[in-house]
Amino acid sequence: MRTGQTRGTRRGQIRPLSDAAFRPDFLTFCEAEHFQKKPLPAYDGAQIAMADIEVLLKRWQTAGAIDAETAARIRACETGSAENDRAAAPSGIAAAGGTPAGLRWLVVTGLIMGAILLACGVALFVSAHWDELSPAGRFALALAMVAVFHLAGGLTRAGFEGLGTALHAVGTIATGAAIALVGQIFNIQEHWPAAVLLWALAALAGWVLLRDQAQQTLALLLLPAWISSELSYRMQGDIGVGVYLGRLGFVWAMLYLTFFARSRRKVVRGVLFAVSVIGVTAGSAAMIANWVSWTSAQSFIPFGTRVWAWLAIAAAPLLVAAFHGHRGLIPIAVSLLYATALPWCYHSVTQTYPLSGGGSGSYVLEQPNLAAHLLVAGFAVFLCWWGVRQVSRALVNLGIVGFAGAVGWFYFSDIFNKLDRSLGLIGLGVLFLAGGWALEKMRRRILAGMGAPEEPAAARMEGGR
Repeated sequence: MRTGQTRGTRRGQIRPLSDAAFRPDFLTFCEAEHFQKKPLPAYDGAQIAMADIEVLLKRWQTAGAIDAETAARIRACETGSAENDRAAAPSGIAAAGGTPAGLRWLVVTGLIMGAILLACGVALFVSAHWDELSPAGRFALALAMVAVFHLAGGLTRAGFEGLGTALHAVGTIATGAAIALVGQIFNIQEHWPAAVLLWALAALAGWVLLRDQAQQTLALLLLPAWISSELSYRMQGDIGVGVYLGRLGFVWAMLYLTFFARSRRKVVRGVLFAVSVIGVTAGSAAMIANWVSWTSAQSFIPFGTRVWAWLAIAAAPLLVAAFHGHRGLIPIAVSLLYATALPWCYHSVTQTYPLSGGGSGSYVLEQPNLAAHLLVAGFAVFLCWWGVRQVSRALVNLGIVGFAGAVGWFYFSDIFNKLDRSLGLIGLGVLFLAGGWALEKMRRRILAGMGAPEEPAAARMEGGR
């Protein structure tokens, strides 16, 4: 069979191909031999705009290379591929036919930095002229901040979605400032956590209406912030406030780390990951401080308040994690066990101090015991294991860093002060060199043994994530 012939036909008599016979290299052949065009180096639907694909489909149909049914299937396939690329890209940035992939994050970074600087500039301007304004002027200015940014975002959203998203985000941030300013104008100080609730509801409304990543991120951050504010307000001055707030921050941070670890919304995933790492660290530190009381007038948290606290700490995260199926409940359940046990892992140490009139006084200091160190290191190991199960490099790396931090914490708190200064520094150097080498070797081995990620069980929720 000569070059250019198809099976069962002579040259120049090209019959329509079935789906099984259709191949990208045949399309290249048609372009080169029958239309005297330069051969396509590769057929990559992610790099060819849909307008160009329509031109090619019409050309192939006119030549008889494909029939109408095959063209419709190609069109549907390429449309779905383009939508997937846009879903994977940050909101407001085109996945193809727009900003090149290498420059996309530069645009996103510029928009985020611009939004932050704009919000800071507006806040400084308002604070500088606040005392010069009358109550009516202050109220009008607070409303104008919200209205102007959201109107500007709506006007620019069609032409440049990224800029519109950034302006809407600044408008939602300005809503929080406006709520606080209005409360100050009218002396509304009865229950300050209600202001955080109103701000969270505004962000939630923005997420529902706009469906963009900035509003989703703000809503997901403000929800636990409101819960924390309510608990802090109701537990103020009681023994164990830090423990319960640490538990709340730790469990919700773990919920965000695991629930959004494989989300295709990169901005949401990145921001929540960074904030959750801070939440895990701060929550563990607050729980390690355990049940500190500074005066004899302090009392323990009332039973009713503790019930509401555990509903926010345990019930709400478990309910959200259930959307990932029974596998999604595993990290939250382990986090709850960790958060329950860690505040009780301590031992009491009596410290003495000299008095000015002679004699000495003493006080009792509670410090973490060996079980606390083992618990922190064990949870870091679990985080690595769960990262392998979920094929998440970020969770594996976080677990390795957490284990290294647990080892360093144990060395400084229980070993370093028992050695001579020179020996302590030598041991610290050996720990950094040998321990760092061993952990890095283990990390590379774990990442190399990880397989390809599976489709998340809760892929049906991706539209809302």
